[in-house]
Amino acid sequence: MCQHQPACPSAVSADRESARLLAHHPEQGWSLLCNGVLLFEDTGELLPDGRVIDPHRPVGAGHVMSAA
Repeated sequence: MCQHQPACPSAVSADRESARLLAHHPEQGWSLLCNGVLLFEDTGELLPDGRVIDPHRPVGAGHVMSAA
C-alpha cells in the first residue's frame, strides 16, 4: 500500500502505529494509517485483514501520583 520511501512499517509490524497518516478524524475518534491500519483514540486498532487489536494504554494512564 505504502508509496513512501522509506516505506512505512507493515500492518503486522510491531511498530505499525508509526506509519504516516492518510486520514485523521478526531471528531469521530479514528485515523487511517498508510499501512491500512485503523487506529482508534482509545488505542485500539483494526488491521487490514480484519483482526482487532485491543486498546493498550499504559498501566496507570490518567492517574496522578504524588510524591511522599
